[in-house]
Amino acid sequence: MKFQNQILFLIISLMMIHVSSAQKKWVDPDKQKGHLSISWGWNRAVYTKSNIIFKGDDYDFILFDVVAHDHPSKPISLKYLIPKNLTLPQTNLRISYFIKDNLALCFADDHMKYVMDQDQTVDMKGTITRNGNYKGVYDGKIQLTSDFLTFEHTDGLSYINFELEKYYSWHHSKNNKTRISGFWGGGTGFLFPRTNVRLLDYERSDRYHIAGFGLSAKAGIQVNFFRNFIIKAENKLGYINMPDIKLHKTGIKGRGEQDFCFAEWYITFGVAFDARNKEKRKRDNRKENYN
Repeated sequence: MKFQNQILFLIISLMMIHVSSAQKKWVDPDKQKGHLSISWGWNRAVYTKSNIIFKGDDYDFILFDVVAHDHPSKPISLKYLIPKNLTLPQTNLRISYFIKDNLALCFADDHMKYVMDQDQTVDMKGTITRNGNYKGVYDGKIQLTSDFLTFEHTDGLSYINFELEKYYSWHHSKNNKTRISGFWGGGTGFLFPRTNVRLLDYERSDRYHIAGFGLSAKAGIQVNFFRNFIIKAENKLGYINMPDIKLHKTGIKGRGEQDFCFAEWYITFGVAFDARNKEKRKRDNRKENYN
């Protein structure tokens, strides 16, 4: 978490540095090629039911239709702007670079959280050979009590993804200080969760690991105001597949597998500016005028 907080603090610092200089770099709001936007904010998410497979040296079973929910920090407050607290809530980072006037490449970090509903009753099939209260063969109902299983991706269910965004200008003011745009897009990426799990009488595990991949599509609205500040509101639908979830501490064999769909909505705040140097802007403007 310390490294991630440092990266986010650096990005926010760069945003603030560019605000003052970006005013003179702003061009026609409908000509965004070469522009860069950076924004950060919060999300909520919902998940479909999931089958979860558990495989280790002394267990091999599957839980069916497991229910889970997100876990937002409450209440949202200014304390989350302190660098060490930046990743405590469910957060979103967006960095978009326009390769054309209406087309952008986006790097995104969707820092969601996933918590299995404790004490729910589900169907279970498989075997546990580890000595203890749960040793046996299973083909029926079981209650997921805390002494049997706690399972959550809470620090977090990090979906690191790369997207293409297509923008449509809906409105901009006569002085070009305000613009409203719609956009849609999609992309793919990898899951880098920190899974907090305690299975049977094994010691709790809580470590980062690249666990799988995701696919997603989204649509949203962006408002540019005072030329360089932005607000983005987005909705995203996606699919997550994690075939390699670490269940135990290093040196102990144990792997989980699950896949599910998710819906996420979020709002981010940031800045936008022309990232091209002076000569590059001149060349692009000459090319546009020639065409």
